[in-house]
Amino acid sequence: MLLEARTTRVTRDDCMTRPLLVALALLACGLAGAKAAEAQATGGFAVDTTAVHETARHHFRVATVVAGLDHPWSMAWLPTGELLVTERPGRLRVVRDGRLEATPVSGVPTVYREAGQGGFMDILPHPGFGQNRLLYLSYGKPNSDGTQGTTTVVRGRLEGNALVDLEEIFEADAWGSNNNHFSGRMVFDADGYLFISVGDRQVDPDLGFAHPAQDLSTHLGKIVRLHDDGRVPVDNPFVDRPGAHPEIWTYGNRNPQGFAVDPGTGALWITDHGPRGGDELNRVIRGGNYGWPVLTYGIHYDGRVITGETERVGMVTPHYVWVPSIGTSGLTLYRGDSFPWWRGNALAGGMVGEQLARIALGDGRALGEEKLLVGVLGRIRDVRTGPDGLVYLALEGLGRGALSPIVRLEPMESDIEPPPTGRFQGGTP
Repeated sequence: MLLEARTTRVTRDDCMTRPLLVALALLACGLAGAKAAEAQATGGFAVDTTAVHETARHHFRVATVVAGLDHPWSMAWLPTGELLVTERPGRLRVVRDGRLEATPVSGVPTVYREAGQGGFMDILPHPGFGQNRLLYLSYGKPNSDGTQGTTTVVRGRLEGNALVDLEEIFEADAWGSNNNHFSGRMVFDADGYLFISVGDRQVDPDLGFAHPAQDLSTHLGKIVRLHDDGRVPVDNPFVDRPGAHPEIWTYGNRNPQGFAVDPGTGALWITDHGPRGGDELNRVIRGGNYGWPVLTYGIHYDGRVITGETERVGMVTPHYVWVPSIGTSGLTLYRGDSFPWWRGNALAGGMVGEQLARIALGDGRALGEEKLLVGVLGRIRDVRTGPDGLVYLALEGLGRGALSPIVRLEPMESDIEPPPTGRFQGGTP
């Protein structure tokens, strides 16, 4: 900010005013400098922490938690309060006391391509992390010469700033030379089983029933269920079917990049990428066939029709569908206290849609959607409920090497009455 030069005689009033003008100018320059620094650190835009975002049920501000991350993909909290973040190019970072540790965690595997979709994906602490220090990491694993990759999960103990005793517990039968649709989200359910989503690697959907997502002899387009050490549970739905991979829990999926457990009910939910249109919100049902690509609400990227079918007996019908697609990624089933009207709602991130979608759920079905933060923060890669009951979002840079922040939603006082005690625990319209 520039001050206009003054050539007139200085009066007593000037002596009183000029220090104030200079102070205001310095303050403005300081704020502008801070905004510019934040914009540089967050990939070319600064988060407006002063704006109040008004929604149907809650008003909130967006606060920056940490900046300077390279394509953050996933977040997870440790019982000791540290926040773990995966960066797609193949780094695991630690945020401690609100500060990003300069040195990434060592001992992590090498990734299949650090750009596109083939790098680090999810990070997940073991339910007994406080005792065993085990972390699970999903990533795109390269073959011996780096020409192909597949979705893989390793686990290791976090000792200081290193992963030690690293072991591979799952390698998907989903090898391919492209760099698409690895999926890679992980959750533990209430019984301690590990669920992993595997994408279809963007195999041609015109194959219909011959598509590998419909083929139980491959992991393409599947969700798998394992014991915490990688063993196959004996009660998996296809464990006794000849030719089927025994790890499979569901099939007919495309590219699930949102995966969450409802803390209130224990139900598992996913958001799955459609092609051009047809993103889906689904309950995860034992042995379910989710239809891809026999059923879809989407079309080819070039506009051609894939199929005219959206429902079929024996296949799971989505709870909610986005047309056009929002590029779903990141999902939480909110049960915190900070946003009481959102309890039981699904909060889904949108990348190409640049939004946070709130899906009201009740009686096991979707009741409606509210679009939040449309075009405000850019691409939302991950959505989590923090241990403080606030909603955290990992934002994704718009270009290779662009740095991005993690932000959180902080509720504001408003004239919206809180819900009656004990009501709306299954979702609110």
